[in-house]
Amino acid sequence: MDVQQAVHEDMEDAPGGTPLLLLYEERYWAKGMVHIAGVDEAGRGPLAGPVVAAAVIFPRGVLIGGVNDSKKLTEKKRDLLFDDIRSAAVAVGVGVVDHAEIDRINILQASMLAMRIAIANLNVAPEQLLVDGNFFRHAQYPVLNIVKGDARSHSIAAASIIAKVTRDRMMCELDAIYPEYNFARHKGYGTSAHIAAIREHGQCPIHRRSFVLHKG
Repeated sequence: MDVQQAVHEDMEDAPGGTPLLLLYEERYWAKGMVHIAGVDEAGRGPLAGPVVAAAVIFPRGVLIGGVNDSKKLTEKKRDLLFDDIRSAAVAVGVGVVDHAEIDRINILQASMLAMRIAIANLNVAPEQLLVDGNFFRHAQYPVLNIVKGDARSHSIAAASIIAKVTRDRMMCELDAIYPEYNFARHKGYGTSAHIAAIREHGQCPIHRRSFVLHKG
């Protein structure tokens, strides 16, 4: 399907008064489309655990206060917005690709797969995809790739929050199974404490074998 790259100049013809985070969505709503899905992922960088993606479709004009790139929000704020997004959205889909598949196909391809799964799990078919980044393709739906889209599109930002909170909660559950690694604290990212735990205990079953330690 059609794939486009977004640039700032594309938005010069956006309707006056439209909130900045809705400019991309409004472009397609104004063309008569109804179901515009924002798509993003969380967990490309960690040394352990899955990569998780989400796709979110809102009704036209919905703007939830505080929704932004999930990395810029506190955990408490993300948790609150998670519930608000779920309540306001027309549809939310989530895709999870585990550590073994990441090792088999590489993290980039695993991230793309998680996004495709999230889109497939929407209970409403999207007419247009707004996707964070610049690599995504889809065989069925048109795609607009937006670099730093989680800070420029409300739907993508919402997807980033759903993906991040979902993954963080999974890592907290895994912390109970592998407490020596303290996954609840660092969520599998390569902190000094996490790397020290790996050096002391070795890798556990959910560590990504294809990721190499560079510290210490």
